[in-house]
Formats: sequence, structure tokens, C-alpha cells
Amino acid sequence: MIKKGQPEGNAKKVTFQDREIYMENLNQSAVQENEETAASIELELRKLKALNKFRSMVEGEIIDNCLLEKPRKSFLRRESEREKQEHREISLWGVPLLPSKGHASTDVVLLKFLTAKDFKVNEAFKMLSNTLKWRKECRIDTIPEENLHLGLEKFVYINGVGKQGQPVYYILYEAFKDRDLYRKVLGTEESREKFLRLRIQFMEKSIKQLSFKAGGADSILLITDLKHSPGPEREEFRSVHKNASTLIQANYPELIQKHILINVPFWYYTSRFLKSRLKHQRGNKKVVLARPSEVTKTLLKYISPENLPVKYGGLKRENDIEFFPEDKASELIVKPNSASRIQIPVIEAGVTIVWDFTVVGWEVKCKQQFIPDDEGSYEVLLRKGKEKKLCDSVRNSFYINEPGKIVITIDNATLKKKRVFYRSKAKAHRAHLYHFQETALTFGSIQSHANSLVRLFMSGFELQANLMLWESVHGLVETTTKR
Repeated sequence: MIKKGQPEGNAKKVTFQDREIYMENLNQSAVQENEETAASIELELRKLKALNKFRSMVEGEIIDNCLLEKPRKSFLRRESEREKQEHREISLWGVPLLPSKGHASTDVVLLKFLTAKDFKVNEAFKMLSNTLKWRKECRIDTIPEENLHLGLEKFVYINGVGKQGQPVYYILYEAFKDRDLYRKVLGTEESREKFLRLRIQFMEKSIKQLSFKAGGADSILLITDLKHSPGPEREEFRSVHKNASTLIQANYPELIQKHILINVPFWYYTSRFLKSRLKHQRGNKKVVLARPSEVTKTLLKYISPENLPVKYGGLKRENDIEFFPEDKASELIVKPNSASRIQIPVIEAGVTIVWDFTVVGWEVKCKQQFIPDDEGSYEVLLRKGKEKKLCDSVRNSFYINEPGKIVITIDNATLKKKRVFYRSKAKAHRAHLYHFQETALTFGSIQSHANSLVRLFMSGFELQANLMLWESVHGLVETTTKR
């Protein structure tokens, strides 16, 4: 190190020994990198070799009609040929399994079984054979059309897609806080079997949305919400939950990219943690646990805010007529102990601005206001600052009668930064919603139109817009009456 006032020439020179040490470290780094590359290539070659062997095994078993059943002698050659032809058409999840057919997705499906069994060909083949037998015995191919009548439509459903285009499959166990529904669904062996079929039914419906092609979605996201779920003392619930997990793991290998359990109670969290220490590492990596305070943050790692339901802190609303998943949200970072603003400029009067926003984790105060460009006009406070908790999303709208801007102020008094997602749109209105042809309308029809317009605007606009519209319509009615 050069001291103050010391000439640079007195700095320590690099010796020959230093250069030797540097070169030795550089060589060791290069050797290590080459070894890692060689190991990676060797692994890929091993996988390719296993896939080719698996393809040959599946091809032979299908041709010999041995994949689903043991080989048996046939006394009628015509019947045997027909059976063989039918067996060659065997498919799984809509993908032909006979490799010689040359279907682009066959290898994708076979690789899922190989991956699940660490590329052990014999074990993968046994798993594939067992899966096909199970599907045949339980009539799984027809299960998507079954009407199971369990009353769980709001608690078991598919909604939106993940960041990689995967369908998102939700299971909400809060349904079982209703004791009558709990007894109906889990009270008997028959009803529990029907609930298992419902779980499999939605797995099959999710799979129908997959492509099994290069670059396409070939797995799903499974979200299990444990909020208000029955406790560990409910044996029926534990049994059916375990059976469903076992069936999916045994017959749908590598089809669940992530299983995200949210609103996890403490007892389940600790139990799962202890069990995970004994399970295979790959299975552990596919399961994600999120406590109630981490739900939105966790889900946003896998699902964009436009596709995440509002109940989980996203922007997606059911039957939304204002925004669609294609309407992308912008992101704002609010630093700790600071405030930030979202500004939506409006240069044209006569439009309605609609906006959405959500704050990950909330615990902030928000103020929404309209600030006109004309300094002589009054600012309009749309919503006062109010602290919100956890998974709340906000939607608001305002009719613009002069140029200005919508300003949303986020005040973060916490010690952590906050992520804000927001989007907005302007809606222009058709002229016939604002103007009447006085000569063509009687007083009764004008009054009818006025009442209809007021009901229409009251459903979507803010108070200021409602008052302005009512005054204009009321004046028009009075003028027509005097005439």
C-alpha cells in the first residue's frame, strides 16, 4: 500500500513467486471448470443413453402387447392382430407412447418417468406400466366428463397461468370449516373416494392445457390453501390428503412443477419440516411452504400480478370487464421510511380513468387524489390515507372533466422496502350517453333515460361525476317540461 507522500516507485513490486502463485490458482480454476464441464457432458450422455434404452423397451413391450398385461397365447390370429393394432395406439395424456410413430411429445412424456426415477430405466418402465394399469382400472380417461356433485366448485378450480404459461390448479381447504360439508365430502368411504376422483379430475383438466412440446408448458402449478383447514386430529382429512398426494406422485411424475402450500399453520409447518428431512431431496425442492404473512410474496415468484387473484394480493378479479391478464402491471419500489407517488396523467376531459394497485405485504398508508392542471381548480381527494393489511388490492375510478392527473401516494413507515404493482386505463364514452335529441323525446322518455343513466353511472363512477351528470340531466328535464 502506498503511504501518503510516498513516491509510487517505492510501491511493492510483484515478484516472480507472486506470478507463480497467480498462475497456479488460474490453472486450478481452469481445471475445475473443465472437470465440471466434463461431468455435465457425461451426465447428459448418461441421460440420452437411458432415454434410448427406455424408448426401445417401451417400443418392444407395446409391439408384443405386454405393456398393460402379461403376454398370452392367442388361438385366433385375426383377433390377436386387432388387439396388437389397438395396443399400438396406446397413449398417455393425449401423447402416443409408441416411439416409432415419431410424435414430437413422446420423448417429453417418457423423460418425465425417467427423471422421477433418476434415469433408472427398469424402475421408470415399471412406473409407466403401473400408471397405465391404474388409469385403465379407474377409468381415468373419462373422468374429466364426470359430474361428481360435491359442491366444491369454489374451492377446487383452475385459474390463470404461471409465469412460464403453466395452468394454476387451486385447492382451498377452508371449505371444510363447514361441518355439514365436511361430513358430506369426507364422512364416508364412498364420499372420500369421490373427493379423490375430484382431485384427479382437476389434474386431468390441467394436463389438457399442457403442450408437451419444446418451449411449451409441460407441467402445472399446484396451490394448496390450508387456511381454516381441519387440524391434525381429523383423521379423515389426513387420510384423504395423504392418499391424494400418493396418487399424484405415483401416476403424474414431474407434472407438478411446484406444489405451493400457503397459509400454512404452525403445526403443519413443523410436521412437514421434520418429514422432509427423511424424504428425497428432489421431492423437497418441489414443495414450497408459505406462512400467512408470506403468501403474496411467495406466489409472485411463480405467478405474475395480472394472473394472481385479488384474495392473494394480486390484480386478477373474477369476470373482470375492465382489465385482462394481457394488461401488464408496472412495478414501483417504495423505500423504507419514505413515500412514493404513482402519477396517471390525463390530457383529455370526458373520460373515466380506472386503476388497480396492490402492495406486497401492505402495512402502508395510501392516498388517492385528482390534481387538475389548472391552478385555479380544486384538488379532489378520492380516498383518504388508510393503512391496509396483507392481501388487499385496490380498484378505483374517476370521471375526468378537466385535464390533470390521478396521484396515488404510498407512505411506507416500515423498515422494509415495499413492492407496488399498478395499472390504469382510460375509458371514452359514447356521445349518445351524454346528449339527447330534445325534439325527438317526450318528457316521459327523457325522464326514463335520465333515471337509467343515473343508475348506470352510480354503479361505476365517483360521487363528483354522479352529481355533475345528475345536474345536467335534471336541467334538461326541467327545460323540456317548460316547453
